[in-house]
Amino acid sequence: MADSKSLPLTYKGRPIRRKDNLIYYGSMSEKYIIMLQILDTRKLQDLDLATRVSVQLQLTSPDLKSRDRVVRKSEKNSLYSAMDLGAVWLTRALNAD
Repeated sequence: MADSKSLPLTYKGRPIRRKDNLIYYGSMSEKYIIMLQILDTRKLQDLDLATRVSVQLQLTSPDLKSRDRVVRKSEKNSLYSAMDLGAVWLTRALNAD
């Protein structure tokens, strides 16, 4: 059983949160986050593997409508390639400001 004071899951130094088929990468206290949505999966033995993943670079401003928050978007055919692309987009966006 996980301790409530355990460290959050991170990827390349930034936090990751998952809710069903949505994965949020980054911190809401920064200007941008990455939202990954698993669109399709396939079975590999007893595991579900993501075969289509939507990647979106989004602004975190609560004043904007959800569709107006999207800065960039793409689709990848694996979770790893989607996370890798998202990490690059997020790093570049946060360093540009």
